[in-house]
Amino acid sequence: MKNLNIKFSNAVRGAAIAAMVTGIAVAPGVNAKAKPQEMAGKIILVNPAELPELARRAGEAMLLHETGAGRKLLYIEQNHGARLATFDVTDPSDIRGEDSVQLDVPGPFDFVAALGDHAELVRFRQGQGEAVLDLRNPKAPAMRMVKGLKLQGATEGLGADGFIVASQGNLQPAPYARDFQVVETGNLQELNRVFDVARVCEKISSEETGTTFLLTTDGLYLIRRPAVEEEFKTHEEQLNHAG
Repeated sequence: MKNLNIKFSNAVRGAAIAAMVTGIAVAPGVNAKAKPQEMAGKIILVNPAELPELARRAGEAMLLHETGAGRKLLYIEQNHGARLATFDVTDPSDIRGEDSVQLDVPGPFDFVAALGDHAELVRFRQGQGEAVLDLRNPKAPAMRMVKGLKLQGATEGLGADGFIVASQGNLQPAPYARDFQVVETGNLQELNRVFDVARVCEKISSEETGTTFLLTTDGLYLIRRPAVEEEFKTHEEQLNHAG
C-alpha cells in the first residue's frame, strides 16, 4: 500500500504543532538548534551527517514511494525544484543514496496526490501550474508537464486514469520551517530524553518500519524505532516462508 504523505505545512499552518507517534512526542521547539546526537532507548535520531551526502542538503518537499518490488524510496526535491534526489529507505538502519536527476521545471513544487502506483501529481508554487511525476522507472523519475491545463484549484485524483481540477480556491501555501522537539516516552519514569530539530519544513512517516522523516533546511533527519523495524522484518520473513 502506498504510503500517504503527511504534510504538516498543509494542515497546521498558523496553528500549534503537536504530532504523536507511538513512543514519540513531537512538538514545536523555541530557539532550537539541531546538532548530531543519538537518543538511547526506544528511539534513535539520525542526523544528516550520518546519511548519504545528498541527504545533507536543504530540500523543498519529499515523497515516500513503494516500488511494488519490496523497496521503499524517498524522493527529496532540492535546488528549488531543479533536482530530485532518490534514497533507498527500505531498511532504516541502512539508508542508501541512489542517484539524483535534474528537472526542467518553472520552480519549487509540492507533491499533491498519487495517480495510481507509478505517478504523482505535483503542483508548482506561486500558481505556476501542475505536472505529473512519472515513476515508472523509480531510479530515474521524469517530470511530464500538462499541456493546456489552466485552472489552479482543488485537485481530486481519478486513480491511475487522471485527475480533476476545480477553478480557484484551496491552493495550498508553501511550506514554512518550524522547530521540533523529539521526546522519548518509552520510560515514563525517566522523561529526560529530548532532542531539538530546527527548521523542519516537512514530516512524513512509514507505518511499516515506524520511521519518521524530517526534512529541514540543514538536510534530512530520521527518527528510527528499532523494535518496530524488527517486528516488520520478522513479519516479512514469515510471509516469504509461508507454505
